[in-house]
Amino acid sequence: MDDFGFVDRLGSNAEKYTLKKKLFGTDDVMPMWVADMDIATPICVLEAVRERLNHPVVGYEIMRDRAYTAQCDWTLRHHDWEIDPRWLSYSPSVVASIGCAIRAFSEEGDEVIVQSPVYPPFYDMVRKHNRKLVLNPLVRDEGGVYRFDYDDLKAKITPRTKLLLLCSPHNPVGRVWLRKELLELGKLCLENGIVIISDEVHGDIIFPENTHLPMASLSETLRDNTVTLMGPGKTFNMAGFSISTVAIASPTLRERYRTELQKVHYAEGAVLSHIAFEAAYAHGDQWHEGLMNHLTVNREMIERWCKVHPMIGFTKPQGTYLAWLDCRALEMGDWELRDFFITQAGLGLSAGLSFGKEGSGFMRLNFAVTREILAKALDQLTSALEKNGYG
Repeated sequence: MDDFGFVDRLGSNAEKYTLKKKLFGTDDVMPMWVADMDIATPICVLEAVRERLNHPVVGYEIMRDRAYTAQCDWTLRHHDWEIDPRWLSYSPSVVASIGCAIRAFSEEGDEVIVQSPVYPPFYDMVRKHNRKLVLNPLVRDEGGVYRFDYDDLKAKITPRTKLLLLCSPHNPVGRVWLRKELLELGKLCLENGIVIISDEVHGDIIFPENTHLPMASLSETLRDNTVTLMGPGKTFNMAGFSISTVAIASPTLRERYRTELQKVHYAEGAVLSHIAFEAAYAHGDQWHEGLMNHLTVNREMIERWCKVHPMIGFTKPQGTYLAWLDCRALEMGDWELRDFFITQAGLGLSAGLSFGKEGSGFMRLNFAVTREILAKALDQLTSALEKNGYG
């Protein structure tokens, strides 16, 4: 097996596979929904963990300074953003960080802006913390490109609007935001005292013609008004280590966040996660380059297939390994569309409607798989379309 060849995850208790029956009503589907990769975690990470297990005690440990430094060095190399390690704190996940940030920077009843369609936990975290969800839907142009709707945002901001949850790069639509787009969005937030919580966990999965710009890197004022959520889980397929970080440059915001952090007692995480985190950021560059080459070819496979099968629309994602498939031309209801993919194409995808009502008629496909698996999935979808007269 090479780094991007077949990995048999059956029997590993992988969420993607063990939940098939529960989510899709059958085990007879290819699971291409949850955003992790059917690609081996980098060998540098696995070897570092094996080496640590030579020590007979796996007890409480703290994150080493050099682990945070490795992430800072990676961010400088890949995104030209210089982070002070003192800005960073541990979190078990980006979603946990969102919840902590909501509590730290708003009160019950305050308004939080979410730009739909978007990763479902954005909605959940707002509602479960008794904040008011304010939707600022993205606008999709005739070319299938999504953009911010600044006029709608301006109209919805009130004195109770305290936070904006930014997804950058965007899951599920795959946008990598341009500097001018982020600056205009940031300006509106600064003018209205709105703190930006920027989920940048997909920030390393960027296709060659695009550049990920961390919101906090664009100016000093935005740096001091942004809480950046990062982590190695998507980049290196190591979500199972449950480790991410929160970067907050502003001493005032950082103190408010850490006060809330102490209440939930995340502590410092687990020793094997620390080791994996450091190894990935310190030694994962070459593997990451290979990953992006692999994903680029997979993206092109989907694009070619969709040109032959125009009933499924596809705008190439600029970032992430998620294909946002426009199935509206099939003229199926959302439940009918989901059933079509499960029972006729044998594919377990994420229903677009789960990302918000703007996702109606879309399906999200995770293409971080081997060439063979992707080809098989597309063949199955071809057969299903032909069987239904869409050939």
